Amino acid sequence: MDILFFSTKPYDRAVFDKTSATCGLQIRYVSESLGPDTAQFVQHEKVICIFVNDVVDKEVVDQLAEKGVGLIALRCAGYNNVDLESCRKKGVRVVRVPAYSPHAVAEHTLALMLTLNRKIHRAYNRVREGNFSLDGLMGFDFYGRTLGVVGSGRIGAELIKICLAMGMKLKVFDPVKDESLEKAGAEYVTLDEVFASSDVISFHCPLTESTYHLVDDAAINKMKTGVMLINTSRGAVMDACAVLKGLKQKKIAYLGLDVYEQESELFFRDLSCDLILDDVFERLLTFPNVVVTGHQAFFTEDALNNIAVTTLENAEKYLAGNELVNEV
Repeated sequence: MDILFFSTKPYDRAVFDKTSATCGLQIRYVSESLGPDTAQFVQHEKVICIFVNDVVDKEVVDQLAEKGVGLIALRCAGYNNVDLESCRKKGVRVVRVPAYSPHAVAEHTLALMLTLNRKIHRAYNRVREGNFSLDGLMGFDFYGRTLGVVGSGRIGAELIKICLAMGMKLKVFDPVKDESLEKAGAEYVTLDEVFASSDVISFHCPLTESTYHLVDDAAINKMKTGVMLINTSRGAVMDACAVLKGLKQKKIAYLGLDVYEQESELFFRDLSCDLILDDVFERLLTFPNVVVTGHQAFFTEDALNNIAVTTLENAEKYLAGNELVNEV
């Protein structure tokens, strides 16, 4: 076998089997997540493939290196779950899929915005029960409102383009400015100004030391009363306890999450017959102005196909000794 895949679901296996049939790589799948107790699953593979909630800390890296693993291939864009310094010390290289489908995530972000604003989730349940009352379902026009975007990389840029076309005003924070977005009408401002002036704030930044709990009590206090917050980036960008407090105080009027700080214990599995012991998460679900999806923003046919192609190309290049253009 050439590659061992961790954290696989049936849809992963279907798309990677289809793609690998044309490249000659042999794949072995396990459903378990990678961690200190499952690194032993590696047999003779020189390449392993992981996803967003697999744990690759120093202990895991040491085990992988001892087993002869030379490449960790992430089938996602983010790599905050990998101890890169330990990988460098052990000579284990790391690659990722930097742009599988920014359109997919941007469009899901818009879906969360529209659902929260027009109360689609509540209207759907009402109509199924024969209740056609409009009380409590009033929304507002996005046209003319201010959207703050934190992070104007590929995904953030796509959302900016969509929302400019909708007639929204765009306030953007990113250390690196995109001149094409400025020409299109987006205004780059400070993070504090994004917080203070935006009706809707959407986060599209990687998880780093500087973005960890970027949304905390202090940040929420700077925001408009009645703000809508959307997070489709990484869960730990938001302090869930601070957000819960903001909801209770009615500072935050709408919250859309596709990610959650403790999601590794929840997402990508069926827990419908189990007790969920995360009290903060369970409390968030009780709010009628909160919509949570289970890290599905990336989940389109197009994105999965792109992920499979790029991931296997990364592995092929490594095994052939070629340059790794997507190396972290």
